[in-house]
Amino acid sequence: MFIRSSCIGLFLLTWGAAAAPVPALIIDGQNNHNWQETTPVLKKLLEETGLFQVDVVTSPPQGGDMSGFTPEFSNYKVVISNYNGDPWSPEVKAAFETYMRAGGGFVSYHAADNAFPEWSEYNRMIGIGGWGDPDLNAGPFWFYKDGGLVFDDYSPGKAGNHGARKPFQVTDRRMHPITKGLPEVWMHEADELYSKLRGPGKNITLLATAYSDPGNSGSGHHEPMLMAIGYSKGRVFHTTMGHDVPAMKCVGFIATLQRGTEWAATGQVTQKVPADFPTADKVSIRPLQ
Repeated sequence: MFIRSSCIGLFLLTWGAAAAPVPALIIDGQNNHNWQETTPVLKKLLEETGLFQVDVVTSPPQGGDMSGFTPEFSNYKVVISNYNGDPWSPEVKAAFETYMRAGGGFVSYHAADNAFPEWSEYNRMIGIGGWGDPDLNAGPFWFYKDGGLVFDDYSPGKAGNHGARKPFQVTDRRMHPITKGLPEVWMHEADELYSKLRGPGKNITLLATAYSDPGNSGSGHHEPMLMAIGYSKGRVFHTTMGHDVPAMKCVGFIATLQRGTEWAATGQVTQKVPADFPTADKVSIRPLQ
């Protein structure tokens, strides 16, 4: 296990004023996506808010010896997963479940909802997911219809689908600290629009959806894009967006990641909606250099 720590330090020791940054942990090292490129962007986006001090724990490569992979979850207020690979040990799984039940924060970023189809408690945490070969035994397909999240009565078929990467509109569905003040509809940069996600679907507050166009191999439903999920005393923010660095340049992705991570860590959002947030018909891109 390799740990990369920010130079910011755990505390700001300025005279009489500044609050300590929130300790946050990104987990990576295995993924069918390019975690080597996306983890530095995740770290930068969180630290630029001034709210977080971010460490990174990198697992051994896929198929490697995982016995030394033992993150100290209790040292952090929020854990961000950029991981989709080999199962964690029973001890690490148990430690993460304990952390979450005690009130920990968790952010499932993009392909992290493809991970651990065999781990029932993880699937409760993320609510729905795909691509790890979960079939109908994992739960039904979930999508937005008639004002809420519904399931499809347990149709057969594998979970996980997306069409070609294109820009798409995101529609906010619930007033929540994460989405408060955002436009009702906004354009997201070209990205994978996940559809046909399965899972237990428990304790989900659906924050935003996007229409999965059958003309682009889609489901014909509005699919969950952003979710807030309760797990015992823990809080989970689940974003399906951000496939790669170009998609992560979208101000909509940036703002919802930053706000969602703050909510998962603290239960509140203090960040203002950025002035350059996307509109209903225009994508807004921010350089990440």
